[in-house]
Amino acid sequence: MPKSTTKSTTKSTAKNAAKQAPQQAPQQASEEQSPERTPSYEQAREELTEVVRRLETGGLTLEQSIELWERGERLAAICEEWLQGARAKLATAMAQRQDPRQNGPVDAPF
Repeated sequence: MPKSTTKSTTKSTAKNAAKQAPQQAPQQASEEQSPERTPSYEQAREELTEVVRRLETGGLTLEQSIELWERGERLAAICEEWLQGARAKLATAMAQRQDPRQNGPVDAPF
């Protein structure tokens, strides 16, 4: 076989093997296909925990490990966004608590 045919055959075989690899988390695939839906903090944290567990367990191909790592990075960013939003809300609430004038009129209407 000429080298160019061998390379294309090898590439297509690798692609087919990747396609045939079992997906251990079907939820991940559906969530990745609909990026407009952001998971809740709890959902993202739970999935991130599962990603870390799978990476630590091992037995994955390099490609699977990289894909999981990338998913974990996206989930960590989602968790961080939720936490930043919660911190901002708490800071606002604490500031209003310390300065009651921001909550409305302090003077009695009479």
